[in-house]
Amino acid sequence: MTRYREKRHFGRTSEPRGEGTEPGGAPSFVVQIHDASTMHFDFRLEVDGVLKSWSVPKGPSPDPREKRLAMPTEDHPMEYRDFEGIIPAGEYGGGTVIVWDQGTYQPLTEDFAAGLERGHVKFRLEGSKLRGGYALTRFRGGSGEDGRAAWLLVKENDERAVRDGRTPDPVRARSARTSRTLKQVGAQATEEDTWHSE
Repeated sequence: MTRYREKRHFGRTSEPRGEGTEPGGAPSFVVQIHDASTMHFDFRLEVDGVLKSWSVPKGPSPDPREKRLAMPTEDHPMEYRDFEGIIPAGEYGGGTVIVWDQGTYQPLTEDFAAGLERGHVKFRLEGSKLRGGYALTRFRGGSGEDGRAAWLLVKENDERAVRDGRTPDPVRARSARTSRTLKQVGAQATEEDTWHSE
């Protein structure tokens, strides 16, 4: 969580600091659409009490033939699973965020955290939109958040695979939590949604 906290000024923003949450049940995942300097999807898996995070420019695909680039970002606090709103311009990551998908996952790699360190894990997603087996594989760079690492997120060829399946247009995509689009979140932002700069 050190990098996460170093990038944010908590005196100027109500972004969750990450005080910790009690673990419970199956580990969770969330996919957020983030309309920042560039539109992208943020793919996050709960591992050891934090959300391990990757920026996926084109978003996850249900088609096993589609290999999606996934660039690691800093770990995020568990509280981030529920964030949907606006990060003001000028703040780190400024832009609109919606929760595109959320749910739980089943690790298919023994000692999942160690598998991430080695650079390859498999898991089964149980979300409202993404379901079935996926794999994350590092193909370039070091083991962490050094800015040079690059991973691939690929759908397993199982009963949930969809040939020619496409990730929805992020501009038209709707939140799994509120059914709002990015535009609607921007137009309907409330005091609770917005992270403030002072």
